[in-house]
Amino acid sequence: MAQEDAPAIQLINEKGEFIEHDLVDFCKQVRLAECGLSYAVVAIMGPQSSGKSTLLNHLFHTKFREMDALMGRNQTTKGVWMQRAEGLEPCTLIMDLEGTDGRERGEDDTAFEKQSALFSLAVADIVLINMWCHDIGREQASNKPLLKTVFQVMMRLFSPRKTTLMFVIRDKTRTPMEILEPILRDDVQKIWDGVPKPGKLKDTPISEFFNLEVTALSNFEEKEDQFGIEVDKLRQRFNNSVAPGGLAGDRRAVVPGTGFPFSAHEIWKVIKENKDLDLPAHKVMVATVRCEEIAHEKLENLKSDDKWKKLEEASNGGVVPGFGKKVSALLDKYVQEYETEAGFFDEGVRTSKRNYLVSQALDLVEPSYDAVIGHYRTEAFEKFKINLQQSIDSRNQGFAATTRQCSQTALDHFDRACDGKFLFFSLYI
Repeated sequence: MAQEDAPAIQLINEKGEFIEHDLVDFCKQVRLAECGLSYAVVAIMGPQSSGKSTLLNHLFHTKFREMDALMGRNQTTKGVWMQRAEGLEPCTLIMDLEGTDGRERGEDDTAFEKQSALFSLAVADIVLINMWCHDIGREQASNKPLLKTVFQVMMRLFSPRKTTLMFVIRDKTRTPMEILEPILRDDVQKIWDGVPKPGKLKDTPISEFFNLEVTALSNFEEKEDQFGIEVDKLRQRFNNSVAPGGLAGDRRAVVPGTGFPFSAHEIWKVIKENKDLDLPAHKVMVATVRCEEIAHEKLENLKSDDKWKKLEEASNGGVVPGFGKKVSALLDKYVQEYETEAGFFDEGVRTSKRNYLVSQALDLVEPSYDAVIGHYRTEAFEKFKINLQQSIDSRNQGFAATTRQCSQTALDHFDRACDGKFLFFSLYI
C-alpha cells in the first residue's frame, strides 16, 4: 500500500503539550486508517547528542533535524517528533524522543524524560536504546539511569505488554560483540532485578515485558562507509516487522490505525495526569469512541446519499417499485463500510455500535417505509372497491361471497406488491 510523503511533525512539544490536530492530519496523509492493525511504531531513546536523529535518518530515510557538531553538543530534538519511514512495509511510524540527561532541562527536571519514556513504551512496538560502546560495563554509564526509568515506568502498565528493546551500540570498538553483549545483558538483568515491583509482578522475569535485541554500529564520522553497510543490513529487519516472528513485540495493546491519534492523545493525557495506565481498558475506550464516530459518520452519509433522498421524495408521492430492495442495498452499503472501518476494534464494542447504526438507520427509513406501505394499501383498497362494484353489478353470486372474494383478491394483490420489497426490515431487526 503506497502512502504519501509526509513531513516530520512535532507530536509533543517541549512544554509537554500534545499537538493532536497535527497528528490527525499526518495520519490522513499516510493513510493510516487503511492499514488496520498492519502498521508499526518505532521509538528511540538515549542521551542527548548521542546521534539518535542521525541514526533514524539513515536507518529509516527520515529527515529529522540533526545536531550540527560545529555548533557544540546542544539539544537538537525538543519534545517528541514523528515521521513515516520511507520504503518500509507495512507503514512504519518513527518517533524521535528528546534526549535524556540534557543540560537544558537541568539535573532535577526528569519529569518529561520519564513521561516520554512511558509514552513510547505504551505506544511503540520497538524501542531503540541508543548508547555508546564505551559505556558498557560502567556502573555510572549514561544509559543506566535511562534503563532504570524505562523499567520503573513499565511497572505502571497493569498488564505486561511485550515490547522489543533493541540496544544499538554506537561506535563499536575492536572488542568483539560476543564479549560485550553478555556484559550488556547482565547489566540489564541487574537493573531489572533492582527495580521495585508491585507484589503481583515481584518474580516476573524481564522476558514477560521485553524482547531484548542487541546490535552494534561503527563510528559514523570515522567509518561512514562501514556504518552505511551495517545500517542497510539492520534496516532489513524492520521490513514486515509485524509479521509472525518479526521484530515487533506481541502487539497485545495495538489499536487500529483509525484510532491511533485518539489513542496516543489519551495515553499522553493519562501520563501527564500521573495516573496508572490500564491498557486493556484503554483499548476498549478507544474502540468505543472510534466505533461511535464511524457509526455517526455512516449515518450522516446515508442521510446525504442522493439515492436515499430520491427514494425518500418518491415515497411521499406514491408507490415506489422495488423500494425495499433499494433501501436494503443502501443499508448494506453503509453497514459494510462500518464493518470494514471498525473491523479491528474490540468485538463487543464493534457489535454494539453496529446495532446502534442499524437502529438509527431504520428510524430514518421508517417514515418512508410507512408511506410506501400506505400507498400499496390505498391501491389495494381501490382495487377492492372497483372489483366489488363490478361483481355486484354482474349479480353472479351473493353479496357475502362476492365481498369475501374481492377482499381476498385485494389482499393477494397487496401481498404480491410487497413481496420481497420490505425484506430488509427482517434482515436488520
